[in-house]
Amino acid sequence: MYKANLNPHKDVLSRQEFRKLFGHTFKHPFTGLDYIDLYMDLAVNNNIEVVLANDPLAALSYSKDVLVATIHDRKHLKNLLLNNGGNTIIGLDELATKQGKSGGYNPEFGLLGSNLAGNNRLKLFPRDAEQFCYAVQKKLFEKTGKTVEVLVYGDGAFKDPVGKIWELADPVVAPGFTAGLMGTPNEIKMKYIADNELVGLSQEEAQRQLKQKISQKGTNLLGQNASLGTTPRQLTDLLGTLCDLMSGSGDKGTPIIHIQGYFDNYASD
Repeated sequence: MYKANLNPHKDVLSRQEFRKLFGHTFKHPFTGLDYIDLYMDLAVNNNIEVVLANDPLAALSYSKDVLVATIHDRKHLKNLLLNNGGNTIIGLDELATKQGKSGGYNPEFGLLGSNLAGNNRLKLFPRDAEQFCYAVQKKLFEKTGKTVEVLVYGDGAFKDPVGKIWELADPVVAPGFTAGLMGTPNEIKMKYIADNELVGLSQEEAQRQLKQKISQKGTNLLGQNASLGTTPRQLTDLLGTLCDLMSGSGDKGTPIIHIQGYFDNYASD
C-alpha cells in the first residue's frame, strides 16, 4: 500500500483501480480467499460494485442509504453517517430482530455474530442465553449440590499476533452468564511488590508477606502502585476468551469447557 503511494486514511479505490495496483495477489492469510471475488460472485446481472475505503463517509458518495456491517463501533458510525447527509442508515443489529413466519431472530443483536450454516442459511448469535445459563446452574445444583457459575461464549477477545486479525467478530464475548461472573478482577501486581517491597527477605518471609498483602489488599486498588501493570477486564471477557482459545470451533466440536480454580490466588489455602 505504501509502495503504491496510497494514503489508507483517505484514498478510495474502485475494484478496477485495486486490481491495477495489486492484481489478484492478496488473499486472506488464513482462508486463502480473495474476498473481492467472493463478493463479486454474488452479483446478479452485474448489480454489485466493490469500492475500497477506510473512511466510512466515502460510502455516502455512492448512496445515501447505507447498511452498517461493522460491529463494535456501529453506533458511532451510524450517527456519523446520519450527521453527514445519510438518509436511511441501519445496522446488521436491526435486521432479523423480530420473530417472523419462518426463520430465527435475535431481538438484541439481529444479524450480528451470525455464521454461515449453508448456502441459504445463517446461524444467528445465541438469544435467551442468560436464561439458559441459570437453567444449567439450577440443574447442576440439583444433581451435585454445588453452585457452578455458567456462561455462554462466542468469539474470544484477542488479536492474533501472526495474522494480525482481531478475533472478536461477535457483538460480545459472552451473551449470557450467571451473576457470580459479573465484575472485574481486583489484583495486585506481584512482580511489582516482589521487586520493590520484598527485596532482601528470606523466601519464607517474602511468601508470608506477599500472601498477607493479597489477603489485605482491599476491594478497590484503583490509583494504587500495587496494581500498576495489571489490566482489569470483565471476568466474562477473560473467561469467554479462555474458553474460545481452548475449544475453538473446529475439530474439537466446541465442547463444554470446565474451569476450576480460576478465582483462587497465591494466598488461597
